[in-house]
Amino acid sequence: MCSSGKYCVFLFLLKSILSDPGTTNQVVLLDTTTVLGELDWNTYPVNGWDAITEMDEQNRPIHTFQVCHVMEPNQNNWLRSGWIQRQAAQRVYVELRFTLRDCNSIPWVSGTCKETFNLFYLQTDEPLPAATRFRPTDYAKVDTIAADESFTQTDLGDRVLRLNTEVREVGPVTQKGFYLAFQDVGACIALVSVKVFYKRCPSTLRNLAAFPDTVPHMDSSSLVEVRGACVENAEERDTPKLYCGADGDWLVPLGRCVCSIGHEEMDGYCRACKPGYFKAYAGNTKCSKCPPHSSSHDQAATICHCDKGFYRAIKDPSTMACTRPPSAPRNLVSLINDTALFLQWMPPSDTGGRKDITYNILCQRCDGSNGDIGVTQCEPCEPDLRFIPRPLGLTSTSVAILDFAMHADYTFHVEAVNGVSGLGRAARSLANVTVNTHQAGPALVGVVRKDWASQNSIALSWAEVEQPPSDIVDYEVKYYEKEQEQLSYSSTRTKNPSVVVTGLRPSTVYVFHVRARTAAGYTAYSPSFQFATAAEDPDIADQGQVLVVVTASVGGFSLLVILTLFLLITGRCQGYIKARMKSEEKRRTRFRSGHVPFSGIKTYVDPDTYEDPTQAVEEFAKEIDPSYICIERVIGADYDVTIVGCSVAASRGLDFP
Repeated sequence: MCSSGKYCVFLFLLKSILSDPGTTNQVVLLDTTTVLGELDWNTYPVNGWDAITEMDEQNRPIHTFQVCHVMEPNQNNWLRSGWIQRQAAQRVYVELRFTLRDCNSIPWVSGTCKETFNLFYLQTDEPLPAATRFRPTDYAKVDTIAADESFTQTDLGDRVLRLNTEVREVGPVTQKGFYLAFQDVGACIALVSVKVFYKRCPSTLRNLAAFPDTVPHMDSSSLVEVRGACVENAEERDTPKLYCGADGDWLVPLGRCVCSIGHEEMDGYCRACKPGYFKAYAGNTKCSKCPPHSSSHDQAATICHCDKGFYRAIKDPSTMACTRPPSAPRNLVSLINDTALFLQWMPPSDTGGRKDITYNILCQRCDGSNGDIGVTQCEPCEPDLRFIPRPLGLTSTSVAILDFAMHADYTFHVEAVNGVSGLGRAARSLANVTVNTHQAGPALVGVVRKDWASQNSIALSWAEVEQPPSDIVDYEVKYYEKEQEQLSYSSTRTKNPSVVVTGLRPSTVYVFHVRARTAAGYTAYSPSFQFATAAEDPDIADQGQVLVVVTASVGGFSLLVILTLFLLITGRCQGYIKARMKSEEKRRTRFRSGHVPFSGIKTYVDPDTYEDPTQAVEEFAKEIDPSYICIERVIGADYDVTIVGCSVAASRGLDFP
């Protein structure tokens, strides 16, 4: 109980009240629970509101304002706050925390006790001078504040504090600051805390875009459009936007930013790629590890540079591994005949890591050596030398060469190239072969021997030349039946100086030619050698004859069955034909007796194929008695003859059906 007969609230009940930290979308302009010093508040009259300050357990001050003049009528006690700067606020909110005594719990105050108080405010650009007279009429009323819960004397005895919290909106505020004022009209209340704040949409990051603090409009129904700025090392894809609502919430996110090249998104920001990684395109993808045979040594790499000896073609994507030119083609050989020269080779053992391998054919012609200095004279091949399909950009591993000169030496270089050939300084990798276009060189095969023979096979062998001019790649064996060369022949290849030729006919003489193939091409064929296969086994021949007899017997029986069926079918057809002929005879008899099977029909014939139109009519209408037919008229220039059989028959008194 306070002095001067006032009814007070015990301060020890208020020490448990701590300041509310608020929310992130609130900007606090005043909070009496956080003020460490004295509050610069005034009361009118002086003995109206009482200011009481106590310390809590954390040694923080608790500022309260109490009034309880319930025994006296016509109370008009004012409490005014200090000047509050509005900052960026357009509307402010006042949160009041207070307790209020139930009038029914106080005796003898039924006519003077109230359970409400009033809230006012006054806007000014500057604080009012201390000597300024307080005029209640200068203040605008915000609202009348009533308690949801009130306490009684029993609550005080039980140390129960019934605390009320009310929030009111003030504004719009347009001047630099304002005052709050509280009017008591006869209540018993304790104003525990006052907090003044305004709402804002706090700064935030959305879709790699930063949005600043934004205060809502005065009109609570409208949204504030805010354009975001991309974070560092990011760029816009669509204009990033957010809308600030009246309650300080961000709404309707639109647009986005993406991380620039060399950076990746992490925790709402764009981080530089680490060494050994790169990112060549803007977007929210992660940095990629450098592809094979490439590396990056700095942060924020946009491309990985190729290692020494490796290259990247202009059209190669940055994500592709670096590659290198291919090695030379392998096993280049030449084949020559009277009309064409053929080059064949195998792909390089090292393609450089690429699949776009093509081949170029380079040609030189060397006609001999200079007698004075002993140097072979070579020059580019003649321009009329033809390459089939072409000399450059080949995708296959062979080429045919036509129109070459005879008795000349040609040197062919086959080069394998890919998409990065020519980018480095390495020497070109070539496969070379020299071809002499004299007629086929000397045979490197001596006498051919028959080792053994069966009915269908012959085994041959021959001696190798002791010192061949070049290494022998393989041998070709050409064979055919004696005196049948012009009809057909066969050939087979072997790497050894021997071969077993199969698929031959028994008791047949075959002619054999053998030639060798070297890196320079085929040599001439050896002389012909004739060998015969073994005779046919008599037992097998007898079995063959028996098989022939059995086959002939089965075939004869099958033929007999087929002939029998044919005769039966033919007999039935003849019976049908005879019946048909009888039917036709009956029809003709009926016609002759005056019963014509048609009525009013006109038949047109072309007499151009006949010398006499009458002959054409009789030929065309063989089934009609000539006495019943007449040529009535000729129609058109083509002499179409109309046969009116019905009219003639009618004139003779015939009865038509």
